[in-house]
Formats: sequence, C-alpha cells, structure tokens
Amino acid sequence: MPSFQPASHFAPFDGTPEDCDACARGDRLGFQFDFAYQPIVDVARREVFAREALVRGPGGEPAGQVLAQVNEDNRYRFDQSCRVKAIKRAAELGLTERLSINFLPNAIYRPEICIRTTLEAARTHGVALERIIFEVTEGERVEDGPWFAAILREYKRVGFLTAIDDFGAGYAGLKLLADFQPDIVKLDMDLIRGLDADRARRRIVDHLVRLGADLGITVIAEGVETVAERDALRDLGITLMQGYLFARPVMGAVGAIDWAGG
Repeated sequence: MPSFQPASHFAPFDGTPEDCDACARGDRLGFQFDFAYQPIVDVARREVFAREALVRGPGGEPAGQVLAQVNEDNRYRFDQSCRVKAIKRAAELGLTERLSINFLPNAIYRPEICIRTTLEAARTHGVALERIIFEVTEGERVEDGPWFAAILREYKRVGFLTAIDDFGAGYAGLKLLADFQPDIVKLDMDLIRGLDADRARRRIVDHLVRLGADLGITVIAEGVETVAERDALRDLGITLMQGYLFARPVMGAVGAIDWAGG
C-alpha cells in the first residue's frame, strides 16, 4: 500500500509558481489540452451551483482524443496538470461558483504532493478551498479500496468537497458508499434517461435520494436533456442538475443558462 500522511503532517509546498505554470501548460506531457466548463444548476433557486471542468483538446477536440494520449508514464503529470490548469482557467474566466475537477485515483502515488500542488494553485489564483470539488468516477477501477477511501477522506479533511461521479454505472456502487461518504453523489445519466416514463428508474432514483439524505450526501442528476426528466427529478426531490437541457460545455467563456429548458 502507498504511504499516506495525515493532512496535519503535510510539509510546506516545495514547488514554485513556475512549477504550477508548467503544470498548466502541460510541460513534459508531450501534448496540449484545455477545458470546457459546464454548469451544474439549482433549478429551485435558479442559480449556478458549480461548474465542472471538462477536458478538451486545445482546439476543442473531444475528451477521448486527449485521454487516449494518457499512459502509465504520464498519468501522474497529466492528473496534476489538469488540477492546476482547471483552477487557473476558472480564475481567468472570473468564475465565482464552486469548481468541480475530475481526478484519476490510480495516478495518485504520493497524496501529500498531489494536495500540496492543488493548494498552491488555489492560493496562486485566489480560489477558496471550499469552492473546489474533486470528482472521481465510480467506474474507475481502484485496486486498493481502503487506500482510495483514505485519499478521499484526506481531501475532505483539508477542506475540498468530494464527489462520486456516474454513480450507478460502475464497479463499486454501494460498497464505495460503505467505505466513504462523499459530500456529493452524481447519478449516472443512464439512470436519468427517460425516467419520467420508466417506473423502475424512478423507484431506483427515489431510493438513492432517500439514501443520500440519510447519509448526509447531496444528490445531483447529470445528463438531464428533457423538460420531462427535469420535472420528474424535481418531483423526486432533486433540484441540482446538469445536462444539455440547461447548457452545453463551453470553452473560453461563461455560457448562458436556459432556465426554461428549451
């Protein structure tokens, strides 16, 4: 098992602002990438709850083209670069909402270094720690579940929010919630698709909402594309949503929200 230090034992960040700039540029990766930002909206308050940083190519190429260049040799550097660049870009765009960043748990060999680099980027660009959400997909295979849960607990302890993305579609499911209770669970779009006309999906989502309430976990529905899905989710008590119904990911600008849903 990799060594793991509590947050209180972290050494001071030993890098420099130039190191953060190198991460943001993608130095030593051998390829470039950028981010598009998609809002997570609160339909009850009609406000943006957070914006998720979604990796793209420098010319807007799909995430798959970027991720195809990630391998065992550059995975750690890519993960670090994503964190720094997502924070830097959000600051440049003047985003004031929470910022959701995806991370690769299998890229974390030294958690204390990962967190220190992120802390330095947040300090450099004036982003409060409580505004940063770290998302990990449930579908990410993690060989050491307890170690993974320990990483998430330390992120939470330092002051970041934590989220499990694509919940209901991956390998861990309820076992992951037994090991660690994140701040947020994002329900996979396959559970959301057509749930207004699908009794089984509605019942599953209803139970997940109640489970989240029992465990103190905020539930977000992702992949919302129709007004009927939105209304069915509201009836089930979900008001935080993400999807094309409201806004698509946008690079280099803050996109408008379609509150009417088309």
